[in-house]
Order: sequence, then structure tokens, then C-alpha cells
Amino acid sequence: MNHAKRLYQMTVLYLRTKINRVQYIMVIATLTGLFSGLTAVLLKTFVHYLQQWIKEIHVNRFAYLLFPAIGLFITVFVVRRFLGKQFERGIAMVLRAIARRSSFIPLSHTYQHVITSSVTVGLGGSAGLEAPIVATGSAIGSNTARISDLNYRERTLLIACGAAAGIAAVFNAPIAGVIFAIEVLLTETVVSYFIPLIISSVIGALCSKIILAEGALFNFVLQQHFDYRNVPAYIVLGMMAGLISLYYARSFKGMETQLHHWKLNPYAKAILGGVLLMGIYFVFPPLFGEGYESVKQLASGTPEQVNDNTTLFSLMDENVSLIIFAGLIVLLKPIAAAITIGSGGNGGNFAPSLFAGSYLGFFFSKLLNSTGWFKIPEGNFSLAGMAGVLSGVMYCPLTAIFLIAEITNGYELFIPLMLVSSISFFIVKSYEPFSMETKKLAMEGQIFTHKKEKNILTSFSLQEILKDNYESIGIDKKMKDLIELIKKSEKNIYAVHDVKGRFAGIIELNDIKEQLFRPEQHEKIMVRSLVKKPAAILQEDQEMHTVMEKFDITQSWYLPVLDKEKKFIGFISKTKLFNKYREALSSQGDLYEES
Repeated sequence: MNHAKRLYQMTVLYLRTKINRVQYIMVIATLTGLFSGLTAVLLKTFVHYLQQWIKEIHVNRFAYLLFPAIGLFITVFVVRRFLGKQFERGIAMVLRAIARRSSFIPLSHTYQHVITSSVTVGLGGSAGLEAPIVATGSAIGSNTARISDLNYRERTLLIACGAAAGIAAVFNAPIAGVIFAIEVLLTETVVSYFIPLIISSVIGALCSKIILAEGALFNFVLQQHFDYRNVPAYIVLGMMAGLISLYYARSFKGMETQLHHWKLNPYAKAILGGVLLMGIYFVFPPLFGEGYESVKQLASGTPEQVNDNTTLFSLMDENVSLIIFAGLIVLLKPIAAAITIGSGGNGGNFAPSLFAGSYLGFFFSKLLNSTGWFKIPEGNFSLAGMAGVLSGVMYCPLTAIFLIAEITNGYELFIPLMLVSSISFFIVKSYEPFSMETKKLAMEGQIFTHKKEKNILTSFSLQEILKDNYESIGIDKKMKDLIELIKKSEKNIYAVHDVKGRFAGIIELNDIKEQLFRPEQHEKIMVRSLVKKPAAILQEDQEMHTVMEKFDITQSWYLPVLDKEKKFIGFISKTKLFNKYREALSSQGDLYEES
């Protein structure tokens, strides 16, 4: 491993002497796209053949129901035995690394998501592979950038390149890969970022096209053309998709939180989660695994192949049973996904949201057609529903539009996709400013949002600009002791601590000028009488945007920072904070400006 790393770095060093900075980044983006694309293809192929193997088992008709519990148990065992008992999952981990860890993602993330998600989803967990693939591709990009000696801005770009290649490889959709990276991971981007993103995404898609088996690809052929007379129905579907997206987010989070609070041994929780999934799968088999096969059946106009293991729905009229069955699946998919992930499995909500959207579109179109007053294409509405719920759950309307357009091998449905996706996103955004995966971290200032000023402040910590070489003096000291301190220091502000070492206040030089010129009083005046309260106090773990707000409110140039024991650490200077801000702002230039 070390030999390979040294060889790579020697090659990189040679390249840097032969080509300029921009060309060098394009080469690294190409390598990132290749590594991420191959990894995504490997994961997708393994899961595809694992599920084919389960399908071909002839021991018992219902033997497949046992595999989700086995998958969850193995995943928990791997995590606890080999991966330090826990690890960060999904897209939120990537966003946090960009904002709080200078775009450094640990090397272990290049393989641990592949192992755990392949076992979870391959053995029937009702989750998706896309979030683990994004996490893996991002980790590959981060580590490739690290050993290639790229700076923070370039590491962030390489993280996005890895994610774009992963998405492009999974769906054979290079445009969707680029847009996903820009829309979800890069809150701010410049035109020059598009070229390395496109290169990585195209390489990832080529890996998929060349290596991945046709049966493992998620694509369709449109059965009917777009009819403008169905626009009102697409508008209604967009509204339904928005409401279902809200339901999805809240039911998923509610179920996942409940499972988190269960005081059970992790292995017992995995088995219990498997048993719950077994019961759900028995009545609703399409919920097994990613569910893309049944989605293909709906979109291709063969919904009759989607059935249950019970005789319950067969007792009803075929149309009525299909409508009820599809509606219940839409409602149960987030519950099944939450059980899978909350019980210790690894996966994401990208595929489940596509799945729920497909069944929503089918449910709605089948319901309208059953009245006899309408004749709308159920396959097309299934595809539009996928875009609507993906847009509403993952907060990526453009990705949803281009993804469905690409996997249908054309742009025939572009208008309805735009309508449904944008309406759904508008409804969801009106109720929730952040997606369910990022809400908590966004509220805590742990990830970047689309507010540029806040992002810049989030990118550096209080410790980076803390001035800790300030002297402090005991509150029980005399004026003469303070003067001795002033003689040795160039500062004009001093902290005061009490007898227990806790912060008691500050003394500013401007406030004691009169006393300084009365030497006969120096022995009599106590520090206690000179101390004053600062305009505000900062804690060592305070978020930088809060620090900036306190400076604005107090109009102070220096504020003291305390630790958890209320002991003085140092002062924050407004001047240094502004200088740091300007430095960060100036670093966000175009790649070509440095070439």
C-alpha cells in the first residue's frame, strides 16, 4: 500500500512539472472518476447478483423473507467488529466533512460503505445504494486530492467529482451526476468547476456502460408520448408528490428515532428489525431490497406482475386491488426504509424515494383511469412521480428532472418532469427549509447552506483566530501589580480571574488612565474596583456566525473566550476575524485565474 502511494506521488510530482495547475486538476478528476465509477459498478454488480441468487433459491417459496434479518445482523457484526462500532453514514457525512473537516474524509470511508450497504441491500434491506455510493465516491475524491497535494477548494471539487461519477455509474446518467454534485454537495460553484465534474461523470458513466450488465441498469423505454392535455393531471401529481415527500420525511424520521430509543442489544435490534421487515415483505413483496424491478414493471406498463403473497387482495376487483396495493406501498416504503437503517443497516433514501414516487404516480393515474373519464399513460405518470418524490425528499429538483430524462433515453417527458418536480419541491420547501438528512446539522451550523456569508464563517473555527497570549490578573491584586503586568505587555485589555481561577471580568487601559498617573494610589487601589463586565462572553465551542453576531450587537473590538469551567482562554479580535473572512472570500476564485 505504501509502495503504491509513493509510486503515485512520484508520478504526480512528475506531472506537476510538465503541466499547469488546471491541467493537473483535470488529470486528478479523471482518476477520481475512474476509481469512483469502478467502485460503484462493483457494488451494483455484487448486489444485483446477490439478489438474483436469492430469487433463484428453491428451498422454499418464502425463504427470501429470512435474508433481510441475516443482512442486518451481518452488517451490525461488521460495524462493531471491524469498523469501530459506528461510523457516519450517507450524504450528511460528506457535507459535514466539507464544512467542518476541510474536506478531509477518512480513508476507511472508501470501503466501509461498500461492504455494509452491499450486505444490507443485497440481502433485502429496503434501502438504496446511492447514498453509500456518494459517500464512497466522495471519500475516494477526498483521499485522491489529499495524496495529490491539492488545497481545500480543490479537495472539495474532487469530493464532488467522486460523487458525480458514482451517481453517473449507477444510473448511466452523466448529466444527472454533474447536477447532483452541484445541487447537493457544492453550495457554491463557478463555471470552471463544470469541466472536471463532467470529466469524472462521463468516466463513471463509461464504466457503467462498458462493465455493468444490462439487467443491473435502471432504465426504461417510454411506452407513450407526452400529451399536453394531461398537464392538469401532472400538476395535481406534483402537489401529491410534495405532500407525500413531507409524509416520507416525517414518518421515516419518526420510525428511525423510535428504533434509536429502543434499549436493545445491537444484534437483538437487527434481528427484531429483520422480523418486522419479514412481516411487511410477506404482504408487500415489492418492498424487498431496492425495488427497482417492480418500478420497471410499473413504468413499462405491466403492473399485473406486481402482486402479494396473500389472498387478501385477490378477493377484490383487479383494478381496486391494484390501486389499494399501490397506495399502501407508498405509505409503507419510508417505514420499511427506516426499519432497515434504524436497525443497524446501511443505505440511503435516494432509491426508496424513487420507488415511492413510482408507486404514487401509478396509484394516481390508475385511480383516474378507473373512473372511466380519463385515459392517461400510467407508465409516464409513474416516471413523473419518481421525479416528484425524489425532488421533495432529497431536495434536488434539477437532479430529479435530468435523472428521469436520462434513464428513459430521451427528453420526451421533460415538461411534465419539470412541472411535477418543481411543484413538489416548492411545497416541501415551504414547510421545511432543509432536507430530513441535513436538517439537524444545518441548524447546528455543521454543514454549508446556500447562505454564502454563513458558509465562510462555518469553514473556520474559533480556535483558529483565538488570541491566547493575553495576560490575566487576580481580582484580589492591587493596582501596582496591574502596572507591572502592563509594563511587560503590549496589550490594552486584560482579563481578571477570581481566587478559583474563574473569569471575573476585564480591565481596559483606556478606563484606568487617570489612576495610572496617581502613583500614591497604586498601593491602595484594588483590581476589584477596576474590573468591569465585558459586553459579551464567548464559549470555546461557539459557532462562528454567532461570534460575528455578538460583535455586531456589542460593537466591541475584543471579546473574551471561556472554557466549560468558566476559565479565561483568550480574546477574539474583530480585526483578525474580518481578515480571516476576507482571506476566505478571496480564495473562492475561478480555477483558471490561478493557471
